[in-house]
Amino acid sequence: MGGDLLVKNGRIVTPWSVREADILIRDGVIERVGRDLNADGAEVLDARGLLILPGGVDEHVHMREPGLTHKEDFASGTMAAAAGGITTILEMPNTVPPVESVRELRRKRELLRERAYVDFGLYGVLHDGNVDELAGMWEEGAAGFKVFLGPTTGNLPAPSDSTLYEAMALAARHGFTLAFHAENRGLVEYFTEKVRGEGRRDYEAHADSRPSICEEEAVSRLMIFARRTGAKTLIVHVSARETVELLREAKARGLKVWGETCPHYLLLTREAHKKYGSLVKVNPPLRDEEDRRSLWKALKDDVIRTIGSDHAPHTPEEKSGDIWNAQAGFIGVETILPIMLDAALRGVISIRKVVSLISYWPSRIFGLYPRKGSLEVGGDGDLVIIDPGAETRIVAERLHSKHKLTPFDGLSLRGKIRYTVLRGRVVAEDGEVVEEKPMGEPVSPLRR
Repeated sequence: MGGDLLVKNGRIVTPWSVREADILIRDGVIERVGRDLNADGAEVLDARGLLILPGGVDEHVHMREPGLTHKEDFASGTMAAAAGGITTILEMPNTVPPVESVRELRRKRELLRERAYVDFGLYGVLHDGNVDELAGMWEEGAAGFKVFLGPTTGNLPAPSDSTLYEAMALAARHGFTLAFHAENRGLVEYFTEKVRGEGRRDYEAHADSRPSICEEEAVSRLMIFARRTGAKTLIVHVSARETVELLREAKARGLKVWGETCPHYLLLTREAHKKYGSLVKVNPPLRDEEDRRSLWKALKDDVIRTIGSDHAPHTPEEKSGDIWNAQAGFIGVETILPIMLDAALRGVISIRKVVSLISYWPSRIFGLYPRKGSLEVGGDGDLVIIDPGAETRIVAERLHSKHKLTPFDGLSLRGKIRYTVLRGRVVAEDGEVVEEKPMGEPVSPLRR
């Protein structure tokens, strides 16, 4: 399901260039890109003075359906994505039940199919009991597989090293991507017991219970396995400067090991706990200023390739209380692109880099390119159209998630998302969803 749309007079942004051009979308697919295009019967959108980017691809969201819909559901979560310029999401598997088999993958896909306001792919999960399911789930259309090495929502057990190695060998053989929550569970448990044993209940105790060595050790091990197997390996929510140095090494060696970080690690440090308390409890935790600066440099150096939101909604009750009982994570799918656009318009990074981080590389890593994340002829007509001269103010109560808990409430940003276009149809305008019926479809990696 797609529309006919001619977007005229805008400036097209790709990872390689910014140029003036029109885009013609027919039946939801980009048919032509060039100057002075005309098209009978197509809706015309004048983008004079505006920037045209490929629709955002957020490869790291937790929409909580099924089983945890008191936190978020797929309709509210994908409306938030559409309002924020994200046209494709990859949904994590730690729902109830977890997506651990072909049967559960099919069940979840059918459940969500009629509830999505943007296109979506589904991760499967890896644990010690389901490595034999991976090949079948991949053939069934799984976007990739998530591996939780550290404690997380749902408390899924970390796989053993033997399972991990076998899964990475399978990944190399079949071509799928493994995404890792990379924290050493044993070290997390050791440091948590140590910090809690000191009687600490201050908000920064959480950061001390999961120090950077937990992440560094896990990533070091994954690099060894990736070098031996050739598996496509994405380290999600990179938070520590030590991990950045490991990713530099992986890049220098030509390994298929990539890093993702999130806006909260780029904008906040552990000092934010003094202002926001348990609201900014996340896993891995917020770190120090030196870590934050290291992440920004890694973006500029192409060492970290993607930005994901780690959209992780909870209720106000679940986020309240002391630091040990509060749940980790907060919403982000609606604010990820505005925050990164602001960085570009302030000259911190280039606007081409934003496209690379939020559209191009997520699509490439998960085999969706060039259908998603591009403005190439033959790709889906997914666009986000930006007014670089306007401003945006994040107002929590206007966000579309069920529970509007964000430390970015009140943040003023340069640039404004004017239109989100999904397969040739405007689904959101000026931060409001205008498509009444969900038109999102499941997507799967392209088989080469």
